[in-house]
Amino acid sequence: MIRITELRLPIDHPPEVLELAILKRLHLAPKDLNTFTVFKRSYDARKNVALAFIYTVDLSVKDEEGVLKQFANDIHIRPSPDTSYHFVAKAPEGIESGTLLRPVVIGFGPCGIFAALVLAQMGFKPIVLERGKKVRERTQDTWDLWRKNVLNPESNVQFGEGGAGTFSDGKLWSQIKDPKFYGRKVLNEFVKSGAPEEILYVAKPHIGTFRLVGMVEKIREEIIALGGEIRFSQKVIGFDIQNDHIQGVKIEGHDDLPANQVVLALGHSARDTFQALHDVGVYMEAKPFSVGFRIEHPQSLIDKARLGPHAGNPMIGAADYKLVHHAKNGRSVYSFCMCPGGTVVAATSEPNRVVTNGMSQYSRNERNANAGIVVGITPDDYPGGAMAGIEFQRAIESKAYILGGSTYEAPGQLVGDFLAGKPSTEFGSVIPSYKPGVHLTDLADSLPAYAIEAIREAIPVFEKQIKGFSMKDAVLTGVETRTSSPLRITRGPNFQSLNIKGLYPAGEGAGYAGGILSAGVDGIKVAEAVALDCLSQ
Repeated sequence: MIRITELRLPIDHPPEVLELAILKRLHLAPKDLNTFTVFKRSYDARKNVALAFIYTVDLSVKDEEGVLKQFANDIHIRPSPDTSYHFVAKAPEGIESGTLLRPVVIGFGPCGIFAALVLAQMGFKPIVLERGKKVRERTQDTWDLWRKNVLNPESNVQFGEGGAGTFSDGKLWSQIKDPKFYGRKVLNEFVKSGAPEEILYVAKPHIGTFRLVGMVEKIREEIIALGGEIRFSQKVIGFDIQNDHIQGVKIEGHDDLPANQVVLALGHSARDTFQALHDVGVYMEAKPFSVGFRIEHPQSLIDKARLGPHAGNPMIGAADYKLVHHAKNGRSVYSFCMCPGGTVVAATSEPNRVVTNGMSQYSRNERNANAGIVVGITPDDYPGGAMAGIEFQRAIESKAYILGGSTYEAPGQLVGDFLAGKPSTEFGSVIPSYKPGVHLTDLADSLPAYAIEAIREAIPVFEKQIKGFSMKDAVLTGVETRTSSPLRITRGPNFQSLNIKGLYPAGEGAGYAGGILSAGVDGIKVAEAVALDCLSQ
């Protein structure tokens, strides 16, 4: 196979033009081209250039060796890399007969899903323990908070089948290094489960909550068909560790489950499980994370600022952005989890606390754009050991609950008032999307003073990059605290805990991923490590 990169075509080209462009690029006759597939398609929407798609294409030709030799000095024509997935192991007979303990996966978010799926595909018949409910039941519980101000601490945006990624923009791209193309395995499994095939080639693929629900159910069905088990409403409350080796897990309201290999795919909000691990001496350490607000603008404003005359082109869709500013007080302020045409959602998992996040459907056709505008903090800001970051988050979330009126409404403020340092009393042209609702107030007391100072400095700077960003009627909604895990359950090169053999920290909760794709990739890596360890026993 041969790969062509940087093949540029007008964005409105007919389908047959791509094949003609390939033939022209390689100086081939139609009979010499066997097949081709699009590996990646991005677009160039700079204001002063013609709107264009940029393709990376993999193809088969009759004389591959000759073509590669002819273009040996062309960096955009090279052999295609092998992006297929290769299993590293096959389960031993002991798993089948029950003479060996089956691996246990705690958590069924993106990381746990792919750890369990790959283990099941290799024949290891994993047992998954998920504290929350099945995805459709969980969705109903989540809507109860959004519509009725009623929180279920075990079934919400953070906990349940699909994990926090289910109620997000469904972004399926990442900046992680992926030399083995594990990300391709994740995308291929999603397509098998009902995702549109375009996620395999568009530059920034996304899905959206409604589609993710059905996809998660289909992956669950495959795991079960391959001999795995998914046990819902089973909350892990303790760990049996003997001689620095995991022996089993303790489950609330159920018998203990023996296990010698446990994948900790917890997600970043499993605070009580972190405490249980800390209590039995599992090594962990504090790590940096970020806190801030959600900001909402009209999506049309973002489209115009980012795409200029190309705004509204259906081939491009809703525009996004990525911003960063280094403030004078030494803090970094940046946009986080930008959701074009989306909504701000209530994402708390604990009573009497307010947390925000962003979500989009596949269509991205809601009126507002939203993004986190967050400030980086470090363990120096919350001294006290590995668990101190959680208490730091809780204090901010509890204050936000009170500022919002103690009803799970979120505290909010217009950008113009925030910059002027005065409380807001009424909304302008931008109506916030957060449910159960936004209570206007003064956000100055909702975050540490250094964070408020840095955000106030950053917003006018971002205005220089996106005209209208500091519009007075734009709305800030607090608080965003769950940008990433506040701790890392540190692991070694064998993917096991530094001090507890058989314990595999994985994904966002353990501090090794950020987003659906990277969490899925980490789940695959950990599944491989578990399988190889099992074979060595």
